[in-house]
Order: sequence, then C-alpha cells, then structure tokens
Amino acid sequence: MAGQKISLPAKLIDGGIAGLVGVTCVFPIDLAKTRLQNQQGQRLYTGMLDCLVKTVRQEGYFGMYRGAAVNLTLVTPEKAIKLAANDFFRNLLSNDGKNLTLFKEMLAGCGAGTCQVIVTTPMEMLKIQLQDAGRLAAQKSVSEAGGSPSPQARAFSTGSAAAHSRPSATVLARELLKTKGISGLYRGIGATLARDVPFSMIYFPLFANLNRLGQRSPGEMAPFYHSFLAGCGAGAVAAVAVTPLDVIKTRLQTLRKGVGEDTYRGTVHCMRRIWQREGYSAFLKGAGCRALVIAPLFGIAQVVYFFGVGEYVLAYFG
Repeated sequence: MAGQKISLPAKLIDGGIAGLVGVTCVFPIDLAKTRLQNQQGQRLYTGMLDCLVKTVRQEGYFGMYRGAAVNLTLVTPEKAIKLAANDFFRNLLSNDGKNLTLFKEMLAGCGAGTCQVIVTTPMEMLKIQLQDAGRLAAQKSVSEAGGSPSPQARAFSTGSAAAHSRPSATVLARELLKTKGISGLYRGIGATLARDVPFSMIYFPLFANLNRLGQRSPGEMAPFYHSFLAGCGAGAVAAVAVTPLDVIKTRLQTLRKGVGEDTYRGTVHCMRRIWQREGYSAFLKGAGCRALVIAPLFGIAQVVYFFGVGEYVLAYFG
C-alpha cells in the first residue's frame, strides 16, 4: 500500500522468484518473437506457431530454449530491480499513505524502467544473438538448397565458424568485452530505455488501477486470481503499445545479419530504413507473440510478488 514501509530485500527476492517462474513458462514464445522481428526479406516463418514448429523440427525441443540460460540467470536481478524499484518510488512519492495520482504512478514507473536497463540491456543483447542463431542457420540451409550463394551471416568479431554456428553466452560476452569493451554489452541501451520506460509508465499505473478494482476495502489485498488477471491485462496492453520500439531495439542489438539484411547506424537510421524497406506493418512484427509473452509473465510475476515469499523467507531465516 502507498505510504507503507516496505522491505527492499524482501521485494528483491519476490521479484527474482517471479521472474524465474514467468520466464520459464513463456520463453519459447519470446524466441519466436525475436526471430519474427528479425525477418527482413526472405520469410522463413509465417507466424508464431510456424516458427515454433520449424524450430522443433530443425533444432529439437530444446532449440526453443536457446538463450534461456542467460535469461534465467539475469532475469532474477532484472525483475527484482523493476518490481522493487516501482514499489520504492511509489512509496517515496506517496503522501501519508494516500493514493498516488496518475502522474505520480507514471513517474514511479518511469523510475522503475530506468533502473532496470542496467541489467536488461546486456541480458537481451546476449539473448537475442542466441535466439536468432537458429534463424540464420535455417536461412543458410534454404539458400544453399536452392543453389543461391550462401548468405554471409556476418559475425561481429573474428572468431571461429564453429563458435558462431552454435554460440554460447560466455563466448559472446567474452568476445564483446574483448573487441568492444563494456559498451559492447550495452549496445542499444538508448533503444532499450525508449522501450522500457514507456512500458513501465503504462504497465504499473494500469496494473495498480485494475488491481484496485478487486479490493473490497482500501488497504486490503485483491485476491490472487484478480492480481493475475490484472497483471495479464496490463502487461498485454503495455507490450503491444511499445512493440514498435521493441522491433527497433531487437534490430539494433542483432549483431549477425543474413544476406540482404540491413545493418543500422542508430535508432533514427533503423526507424527510417524499416519504414522505407518494409512499411509501417514491420513495426508491429511480433506484437502478438510479445503480448503472449508479457501477459502471463507479469500475471505470474504479480501473483508471486504479492504472495510475499521474500518476506516469509527473511522472517524464517531472520
């Protein structure tokens, strides 16, 4: 509740557990979203289901979980920071426990979105390379089978071909740090901010107001199923709203490109090239997948978060 003293360590634990549970459930859909958003000319996938079916056929069941390890490793601090920061800023901006105005709710969300990019940017930077590797390999197979020149899946550094055909997060991180420095892991941080800040400014106020509808009296928690539905609804709306920014971020952070696929000098150049070559509809690529990822992710996250597992753990071991 606004104005109520919060335990930041407990909220960090809650957010971390919430992130782990949520990501485990929806990661294959997130992989499909990344591959659909990176398609420029040659269309390997017609939609989410087609992408997942072809991924399983070509790469096996665990192919749908490429990049899951780095995501699961870093999603704990990422979700912990995001959810705990929102609570912290809401508490900071509250006035004697009174409800926040919509502006202050958006301001708290802005603070949460800004804080999380410290972890989100390198996490997604590595995850995207791992998720998209299968698409590049499939594109190469299709091109070679058709007798056309093999596409130059351009690597971002001078590494072995084997390392790039089945990359690992450790190898990618090491090469980025070696060739680009710490800035290599934070490529696209501006686009990440441009996506995550509006997302949080939409999501957190919308969730708070939807969740409030389930409260029988002020200060009483809404039932867990209402929090779940509120998280799903707010997450889906916010996800679709910022999909164009997510497409730009994904394109900027993808280091290896297939034949004929654009590389971009920055956010404005990326936006212009997508508009010129692919039209406005390209900015909505993966919108359905993104909604299907974010809705249950935040629904699950809010349920776990409001169960207060962190408070219980600290009390038990305290």
